[in-house]
Amino acid sequence: MLYHLLYPLREIWFGFNVFKYITFRAAAGAVTAFLISIILGPYVIKWLYSLKITQQVREGKEVAKLSDFHRSKKDTATMGGLLILLAIVLSTLLWADIFNKYIILVLFSTLWLGIVGMIDDAIKVIKKRSSGLKPFVKLQCQILLGLLIGAFLYLDPQFSTTLELPFLKKLAIDLGVFYIFFSCLVIIGSSNAVNLTDGLDGLAIGTMIMIAFTYTAMSYVAGHIKFSSYLNIFYIPGSGELAVFCAILIGACLGFLWFNSYPANVFMGDTGSLALGGAIGTVAVFIKKELLLFLVGGVYVMEAISVILQVISFKTRGKRIFLMTPLHHHFQLKGWPDNKITVRFWIIGLICALLSLATLKLR
Repeated sequence: MLYHLLYPLREIWFGFNVFKYITFRAAAGAVTAFLISIILGPYVIKWLYSLKITQQVREGKEVAKLSDFHRSKKDTATMGGLLILLAIVLSTLLWADIFNKYIILVLFSTLWLGIVGMIDDAIKVIKKRSSGLKPFVKLQCQILLGLLIGAFLYLDPQFSTTLELPFLKKLAIDLGVFYIFFSCLVIIGSSNAVNLTDGLDGLAIGTMIMIAFTYTAMSYVAGHIKFSSYLNIFYIPGSGELAVFCAILIGACLGFLWFNSYPANVFMGDTGSLALGGAIGTVAVFIKKELLLFLVGGVYVMEAISVILQVISFKTRGKRIFLMTPLHHHFQLKGWPDNKITVRFWIIGLICALLSLATLKLR
């Protein structure tokens, strides 16, 4: 909004020319999102408590194993993802080019999954049912979004359906119409992986900061014709604006981490985890860095794979590989303090982010 309002005034005063630069608006957007989160955070948390929107504890044998951990989290405010969404939407409207097609679509994806997560959280609170929205219904909503995004990109004559492989300069695969389904899988997988990881104070949100930082750099390079040519990566006109959005993600996540760090005052719930996962998955698809998600989101991938392996092992052999999944619960049962698990997973996330940035040159 400010880009369209103030940049045209550069003829009156040269200082307004600064709104042309993505780097300036990205930095300003990140700071704005952080301040919105910090300032509004106490009011949002107080409002959630007043409505008794608090964490519900799962029932069953698994909870018995983690009773001490889960009971300490009970009655903590949840659905804090509303604060994240508020910071992202307001900051994006202020600092991004709101007529950029990628900005419109990534906001749409974020809000779509945020609303799905909100319904899920509401069911947990109102019906006191920790499982929330039925998995099949949730998956249907994610599939529909993924297909819509994939179809839009496939029908866009400027967008390539070629799949770029990290570390490999000359090898690429043109998926054609199957790119619709591939992009759908990326968005669904990213969204659910973040959702699975959101089980310890600060774990998912801290990891997301590192991923968002990586995709801020990747988006800027992909949207810059000289840099993309030099690094021999796909140039996607207009995608540089996604660097502003990703920087805003960083600011919103940092602001939320202020309240979500141990011991957490609020949890983001599915409102936040589904939205953030979907947002970063959508950005990855837009800038042709879909497969890079497996590396940069290494922590999320580990968590998701641990669940998959556990299910397969139990159904085929009748035995469990881990004490409990997702993976962070395994280490809880091994006796690791929550903070140690979170910080060590952050370290892994940081290494994954650095390796991902290295793919820009190591190809």
